[in-house]
Amino acid sequence: MCGIVGVVAHAPVNQLIYDSLLLLQHRGQDAAGIATAHNNVFSTFRARGQVRDVFRTRNMRSLPGNAGIGQVRYPTAGSVENEDESQPLYVNAPFGITFAHNGNLTNHEELRRELFQIDRRHINTNSDSEVLLNVFAHELQRATTGVSLDQEAVFRAIAEVHRRVRGAYAVVAHIAGFGMVAFRDPYGIRPLVMGYTVTDAGREWMVASESVALEGTGFTFERDVHPGEAVFITLDGEVTARQCAENPRLVPCVFEYVYLARPDSLMDGVSVYSARLRMGEYLADKVARQLNLGEIDVVMPIPDSARPAAMQLASRLKLDYREGFIKNRYVGRTFIMPGQAVRKKSVRQKLNAIGEEFAGKNVLIVDDSIVRGTTSGEIVDMARAAGANKVFFASAAPPVRYPNVYGIDMPTSSELIAHGRSDEEVARIIGADALVYQDIDSMKQAVRDVNPAVQDFDASCFDGNYVTGDVTPELLARVEVSRRG
Repeated sequence: MCGIVGVVAHAPVNQLIYDSLLLLQHRGQDAAGIATAHNNVFSTFRARGQVRDVFRTRNMRSLPGNAGIGQVRYPTAGSVENEDESQPLYVNAPFGITFAHNGNLTNHEELRRELFQIDRRHINTNSDSEVLLNVFAHELQRATTGVSLDQEAVFRAIAEVHRRVRGAYAVVAHIAGFGMVAFRDPYGIRPLVMGYTVTDAGREWMVASESVALEGTGFTFERDVHPGEAVFITLDGEVTARQCAENPRLVPCVFEYVYLARPDSLMDGVSVYSARLRMGEYLADKVARQLNLGEIDVVMPIPDSARPAAMQLASRLKLDYREGFIKNRYVGRTFIMPGQAVRKKSVRQKLNAIGEEFAGKNVLIVDDSIVRGTTSGEIVDMARAAGANKVFFASAAPPVRYPNVYGIDMPTSSELIAHGRSDEEVARIIGADALVYQDIDSMKQAVRDVNPAVQDFDASCFDGNYVTGDVTPELLARVEVSRRG
């Protein structure tokens, strides 16, 4: 899970991309980068850290040009420590391409071998994004005749990318002197949206991971980039779109709606906030079936992503709602912090309990999900230390029992607290008096209720069904070995 953005404008875009990356910061905190183009020359700056820490005035001044791309990085494949894997990436042939990717490839090892043995391309890092960039560059070179480039060649190249590549990918790329292209994998697993603004000089375009990047910078949301579709934007702002996949099908990652996306985003016609409210209603019904409501004095969310579900749950069950945990907004999201030790330490730094809201009460804590269980256990301990009598726990998402291979950092079953355990066993481990999980069907239906046109989802981390069809036990075993190594 990363955040990507691309802009084609009639004025310098460095500040605009910076502002957009701030709005997408929740999608990645490990590194940030911007690449712009001026007079067919790319300028790039990228480094580890959050956006506000990476870029200084001197860096911004070194990024001239009216078109560019950016990324906030959350590493999955590759090395957390390797700054060379920060994006945007660059290749000089053909034509010169800067490239930013959100997602994760499932066949990147096979592609890496093909690129070296057949295409004669060297991959210099462990990043699957560099593999994807080189596949695109190679296919673009094959699709081009002569020394000039045309849009048809770009669309043919992306069609070949779809045939060769497996996994999740939302991409924005800038081809020097020609224009910007954005494309999404044939299942639309990772989100990608586009919008525009109108200036005196003409229409300007932005492509981004979430609609908040558009709205927060004054752009008008136009639509989602469709699964398998490529959108090409010339440097003059002319837009051409083409379906490049043979059998595209919308199967978005349901975890985007549960946790990853900002609540004020609109993705594939679904308001994330509305979906989370509906998840709260379905969760309320299950809590009513499994717990004695007379024992619950108060409902409390874990801020911020669980708040809509918790509010709706409390309202539906006619229970008191309180904000018992206060969040330090200057600590990053613990789920996407690299390293278990860092996550555990940061939980206490991120949250603080208000003692008077817990003292002598039976509290129902609502969180968006339980992945490794580290955060949940720390939260239960904090509630008891603050004086809670009983601590019940409810998750707006089902048990996370399977690895995710499409761009979320839960790649090994051994790291998942619910893998191979019953709900009662998980409750004991995190120290809760009782635990209620959302049902998988209810989670999916909550999103469908907001937009019935979205019928299918990638819910592989909950149900073990991998939509790309190439995720075998052998592949998962290799991923686990490499993760432990």
